[in-house]
Amino acid sequence: FRLALIQLHVSSVKSGNLQRACGLVREAAAQGANVVALPECFNSPYGTQYFKEYAEKIPGESTQKLSEVAKDCSIYLVGGSIPEEDGGKLYNTCTVFGPDGAMLAKHRKVHLFDINIPGKIQFKESETLSPGNSFSMFDTPYCKVGLGICYDIRFAEMAQIYGQKGCQLLIYPGAFNLTTGPAHWELLQRGRAVDNQVYIATVSPARDEKASYVAWGHSTVVNPWGEVIAKAGAEETVIYTDIDLKKLAEIRQQLPILSQKRGDLYAVEMKK
Repeated sequence: FRLALIQLHVSSVKSGNLQRACGLVREAAAQGANVVALPECFNSPYGTQYFKEYAEKIPGESTQKLSEVAKDCSIYLVGGSIPEEDGGKLYNTCTVFGPDGAMLAKHRKVHLFDINIPGKIQFKESETLSPGNSFSMFDTPYCKVGLGICYDIRFAEMAQIYGQKGCQLLIYPGAFNLTTGPAHWELLQRGRAVDNQVYIATVSPARDEKASYVAWGHSTVVNPWGEVIAKAGAEETVIYTDIDLKKLAEIRQQLPILSQKRGDLYAVEMKK
């Protein structure tokens, strides 16, 4: 099946972001994409100072538009993420819609991005956001898909659980920055792909040098052999790749690490 990743240029105008995102989703569907994914924080600038102002209920304006465009195009749409308000709390939330427009999954970012690299970057999502507390998967006619958001990709156990649950593609909308991006963005994706013999896709916003938080860009798809099979630059673009599940099955047959794990010695388990 064909996967499209939309590396969107995000501005401070929510209506413009939504309009452009939906336009690019339609373009991707016209190019034969069956599954389309948007970047982290696609309807709002990324930053703790913006989350409250741009936050919405789910369902709400942004998710309504995603539902409509998924139905119009008859695709599976991974709606990047938006700031969500629920019960007085804010979350960084990814919604997924099916070809009939129904919501199939809602993933709240589990691991909040709190880092301090002296002289480079300091950022603390937990100043405004609350963490999600669940794994999120959805079924398609092609394969089962697992979801994470940005910082979630650093936690190998999460990807392992998705692998155990039968996911063959993991999608992480994410906005790494100019410090962590060049250092770890591709490395983490290749690691998760090889460890779990799955496809990994990451979807970044396009880079905006004038933004208060500058995203790395370079939306990427990695195959289960750890090879980068599609990669964007820093600008707004749509990248396409064909996900070959026969190749995944061959790799798992040639290197049967999943059946060779020593459950008598160690285990990674889902607690809730």
